[in-house]
Amino acid sequence: MAQITYQTAGESHGKGIIVIITGIPSGLAVDQGFIDNELARRQSGYGRGGRMKIETDRAEILTGVCDGMTIGSPVTLAVWNKDYENWKSKTVEKIHKPRPGHADLVGAYKYGLTDDIRNVLERSSARETAARVAAGALVKIFLARFGVSLFSHVVEWGGIKIDTSGMTPGEIRERAEESELRSAAGPDTEAKIKAMIDAYKKDGDTMGGVIETIVSPVPPMLGSYQTAGAKLDAKIAAAVMSVQAIKGIEFGAGFGLAGLPGNQAHDEIYLDDKTGEYYRKTNRSGGTEGGMSTGSPIVFRSVMKPIPTLMKPLDTVDISESRAAKAVTERSDVAAVAAAGVVIESVTAVVVADAILERYGCDNMDMILRNFNADPDLKRFRWKERTR
Repeated sequence: MAQITYQTAGESHGKGIIVIITGIPSGLAVDQGFIDNELARRQSGYGRGGRMKIETDRAEILTGVCDGMTIGSPVTLAVWNKDYENWKSKTVEKIHKPRPGHADLVGAYKYGLTDDIRNVLERSSARETAARVAAGALVKIFLARFGVSLFSHVVEWGGIKIDTSGMTPGEIRERAEESELRSAAGPDTEAKIKAMIDAYKKDGDTMGGVIETIVSPVPPMLGSYQTAGAKLDAKIAAAVMSVQAIKGIEFGAGFGLAGLPGNQAHDEIYLDDKTGEYYRKTNRSGGTEGGMSTGSPIVFRSVMKPIPTLMKPLDTVDISESRAAKAVTERSDVAAVAAAGVVIESVTAVVVADAILERYGCDNMDMILRNFNADPDLKRFRWKERTR
């Protein structure tokens, strides 16, 4: 059973997006500035749309924190929608033309909302991820106490691939965080990608991409092989696939393993005679074996499809008149791949933090850290060395 859970609520143009996080231990110092910076990272990136100019997201802590410290009760965070002021008194035209690739058509019939599909898209909107990033930021603060960090970078934009094989995770992270594309591409490749995004925007189209996420260092022995639902990589995959527009995930060498013989597909195990530590020279598994963390960095790639709201809309049906039509157009991004990476970091952080609590958990930070630091088996693995 999960130790850390969260639930979001709210609509894209409602008063705000709310998240309630349960399972956060008491005694965790909360950095408001860090949470707001994570929200800003979600809003940044080349190819974002007009709403990013309206909203400057900030999280308001409503419950669970006293004098800057968690108290063990559920933490409630609110991200208020500035755009609500522009919508609350506005007469908004009803929507009857579902967008292909979105939740519109099936959601309208599932919930009996065919009178106005807007009631579907208001909740299914990626605006909801602001709450998930706020929750993830709080959990990242927790993970930092164990030396664990996460970052993402885009390795493919609209078919243009970015080779980072010769770079360390630290080098990738530094270059990606300085880039509007959140990529470690060189200047020439970055200019080419930006020109492509500009062309898509001019043509009323949208672009997808591939995001790599790295969690490092990761303590070994998180997760379990005992039951299917306890497998760490399965939990990460489920969390990542819950993010809007994500359509696939692979760990380590992923689908490339299909073309390799067995003697090149696995990460051989070695023993350091001086330290007594087990270690690997490769990380083809992406940091998990048998549903458990191996001590190597957890590395996975996710594919984000192009955003289904196009300014040059696709064919659809007007469900109120049963006739052919063009899909509704809404204010949208051309590309939100970099932003999706921040959301993926957030949902992954929750899974990893939950696994740490499962192994070492108690009710307050001092006890959890004491259990963690006293674990003799951690010394058997070389898990603090950042290798790919």
